Amino acid sequence: MTTTMPPPPAQSQPQSNAPTAHPLEPSALTTLLSTTAPSTPLSASTIQILHNLQHQHLWTSLRVHDLHLPSPNPNPDSTTPNDPLYLISGIPPHHVYTHPDEQLFMLERGLRDEDVELDRMFVLPTVEGQSWSLRKMAGVFDSLPGGDDETSREVEGEKADKLREYYEYREKARVTREWGGKRMLLAMVDRQMGGDGTVVYYVVHDGAVKPRQN
Repeated sequence: MTTTMPPPPAQSQPQSNAPTAHPLEPSALTTLLSTTAPSTPLSASTIQILHNLQHQHLWTSLRVHDLHLPSPNPNPDSTTPNDPLYLISGIPPHHVYTHPDEQLFMLERGLRDEDVELDRMFVLPTVEGQSWSLRKMAGVFDSLPGGDDETSREVEGEKADKLREYYEYREKARVTREWGGKRMLLAMVDRQMGGDGTVVYYVVHDGAVKPRQN
């Protein structure tokens, strides 16, 4: 007599409550770099600085400009092009720098920083270790316009006359450099070995700067 044994009961697998792993989404900066396809380390840094200004420092109306500087030693037989340079311009959320004499002019008329419209500022993207000279920096300043291109002159309210006086005097002061010459921000990215990509900004002036008095 043959006895057939029933098959052993199937063992149930323990249920896991661990969440399902999903692939990480690329950051906004990674997406920006991949979609714009920068051709050089400096152009990649320019995009990074543009992203930093927009999302961390809340600049608006941002633009990127090609910067063409003349070669210090032009050689018609040379086929090596100059390194590409770029400028970023935009409107910061607040005034980055005010000349001491300009600040005094405003204080004497009861004007504050928030009363004066913001200027379009220029930012020069650079990489740590990049070679610069005074001649090259002077060429960058020569390429900058003398004044802002978007500031409205229509002012209203009780301070209208004082603001009109300020704007008129500012135009003269920019021609005579009474309130200093041109200025811009120099943005430097740490991209060398061990660098974390931090962006540091420096205010750079064209010419001597009057010291502040405390």
